[in-house]
Amino acid sequence: MLKTTHATRGLFVAPHHLAAQAGRDVLKAGGNAVEAMVAAAATIAVVYPHMNAIGGDGFWLIHEPGKTPVAIDACGPSAALASREFYAGHEQIPSRGPLAALTVAGTIGGWAKALEVAAPWGKVLPLADLLADAIGRARDGIVVSRSQAHLKRVKLHELRDVPGFAETFLVDGQVPDEGSLLRQPALAATLERLASAGLDDFYRGELARAMAAELERLGSPLRLADLQGYRAQVVTPLRLRLPDATLYNMPPPTQGLASLLILGIFERLKVGEAEGFAHVHGLVESTKQAFMIRDRVVTDPGRVPADPQGFLDPAQLDELAAAVDPAQALPWPRPAAPGDTIWMGCIDGEGRAVSFIQSVYWEFGSGVVLRDTGVNWQNRGISFSLDPAAVQALEPGRKPFHTLNPALALFDDGRTLSYGTMGGEGQPQTQAAVFSRYRLGSDLQAAITAPRWLLGRTWGDVSTSLKLESRFPAELVAQLRTAGHVVDVLDEAFSDTMGHAGALLRHPSGVIEGAADPRSDGSVCGL
Repeated sequence: MLKTTHATRGLFVAPHHLAAQAGRDVLKAGGNAVEAMVAAAATIAVVYPHMNAIGGDGFWLIHEPGKTPVAIDACGPSAALASREFYAGHEQIPSRGPLAALTVAGTIGGWAKALEVAAPWGKVLPLADLLADAIGRARDGIVVSRSQAHLKRVKLHELRDVPGFAETFLVDGQVPDEGSLLRQPALAATLERLASAGLDDFYRGELARAMAAELERLGSPLRLADLQGYRAQVVTPLRLRLPDATLYNMPPPTQGLASLLILGIFERLKVGEAEGFAHVHGLVESTKQAFMIRDRVVTDPGRVPADPQGFLDPAQLDELAAAVDPAQALPWPRPAAPGDTIWMGCIDGEGRAVSFIQSVYWEFGSGVVLRDTGVNWQNRGISFSLDPAAVQALEPGRKPFHTLNPALALFDDGRTLSYGTMGGEGQPQTQAAVFSRYRLGSDLQAAITAPRWLLGRTWGDVSTSLKLESRFPAELVAQLRTAGHVVDVLDEAFSDTMGHAGALLRHPSGVIEGAADPRSDGSVCGL
């Protein structure tokens, strides 16, 4: 059984142990929480390529003690050529291949913007030092994880013929076994180029020109001008006030609003104990109310139909909570979105906290790996619709809907909690489970280890049932079914479909707690 980890000089949590170690090593070298996160973000893009890549998007919440948290939106917009006319003849945007690579990759821009935010904090480590671990691992080889090997086998029929995938991620045309070595020399060279030329080279330098030329040749609508025009943005985070804490999350185009709505609604249900029917049913029903609003409101920031912060007004939350039946489930036929992502957290010795997430959307994103640079490009743009009346209607220069949403909570007594998870549609649900369990008295690690649920579709599944890990008591499962929930009990006690969560908590004393998910390959590393 994993136990909560403690430290005082800094703590890092990631869903892959090598990324956690890379972040810890930067802290040990005198770096701050943001610098540690950039190093870990680079490393995890190498060692966990099925979950994320530098060809994806990212989002940050950064907190400096005594100041309001800062949010960074590192989501790239759709290409200038990405119009409905460009996709004429298609009923929907293809999910794999060059046509699925239609949005700018924003994550590198997010690294750059975060380093700008942290620059006034003092000592600055060279970028080459931050990327050194990732460069070495891409060049010398990574050990293929069980989840990487499994997902390659499951998704091979979709990805085998996508340009660059087989050459990069297969060995002699076959899926490499768990425990084998996989080298990524082109990606190593790209990271070396970024280390020497600077992160801006990804958008306005030699790398940008090489990537744009290959994307155009392959048939993507992305062009050099799309890359050149991109910069990550500092934005105002959404906030939710609870009696003892203020919670922060990302505004649109992410579903951060849903994460806060769930907890705001659940607070009004006055559930006093975790793990029983009232806890699980209450959070699931709060999720349904939150998702109905999310599906109406969350889209490109330029066309959001109402102020997202307004939905977190106490009167609005009271009304939503009143719609929750404490004994009966609301019928739920709504579809859900898949996703593959990583969440990581860091709190340094000065109390500066980061909650960070980056993703390529589906496993391996579009599947396109650019031959000359080794960059695996995301397929986040497939969340656009070719229906002009849809909330997510495709238009040039628009940001796609994002499941990504890092979370941060500042308690009135001085505690700081950085938490989050991967898992697409499950991210707000897992955040709610972890936060509510901790707040109702659970140990931090126990809050993450405890059995979880997911309302909606998971990898390769079309059902919208309430899925439970097998460790839930039979009595609770029966109560949920009696209340009208359509329940599927999974075979696994610890299922990847429930996401890979993590959390860090700093006390006013300076003691930091950390918890990693036993469902992942991750760990907590501290000083």
